[in-house]
Amino acid sequence: MEYEIKNIESAIPCLVVADPDNGRFMIREADTSGEVFNSPREMLFWIYENWTEQDFEDKALFNEILLSLQQIVQD
Repeated sequence: MEYEIKNIESAIPCLVVADPDNGRFMIREADTSGEVFNSPREMLFWIYENWTEQDFEDKALFNEILLSLQQIVQD
């Protein structure tokens, strides 16, 4: 899965990539810095600790990203 989601404080969207087939789990933040994770579980915990629904213009998309990651973690 790959999502771009617009942070309310940035013109550049955040990018969330979770590709279990190729072992890629990364985030580009609103300030264009990035985070790389070893697993979808680590990525999901990072999002819970650092982002909230209120940080983004599209709250439904934020929740969709969380649900998609939760599904990957459960598989």
